[in-house]
Amino acid sequence: MADFLMYKGKPLVRHGNEIYYGDMSEKYVIKLEILSTKKEGNLEIADKVKVLLMLSDTEVKDKERIIKTSEKTGLYEAMDIGAIWLERELKKS
Repeated sequence: MADFLMYKGKPLVRHGNEIYYGDMSEKYVIKLEILSTKKEGNLEIADKVKVLLMLSDTEVKDKERIIKTSEKTGLYEAMDIGAIWLERELKKS
C-alpha cells in the first residue's frame, strides 16, 4: 500500500474538494465533500461538509453505493461522524 495519511488506522486521501476515508479493500468507505469554505486568517478551512457512507465496490452505480448521508459544519464534525458510521458498518459485515 502506498504511504497515505492515516486517521484512526485507515487511509485518508484528498482529491480536490473530496476526501476519502477508509480502505477500498473493505466493504465500506466514507466520502467527505467540502461544499463551502471560509477564511480564518490566512487559511481557507472547510465550513459545510457532506458526509457519505458508501459501498467501496466501484462496480455498483454511484447512487446505489450510498448508504447514509449527512451535512456537518466543519471538517472535524464531519470526520467524527464518518469514522463512527464506518466503524459500526464494518463491525456488522
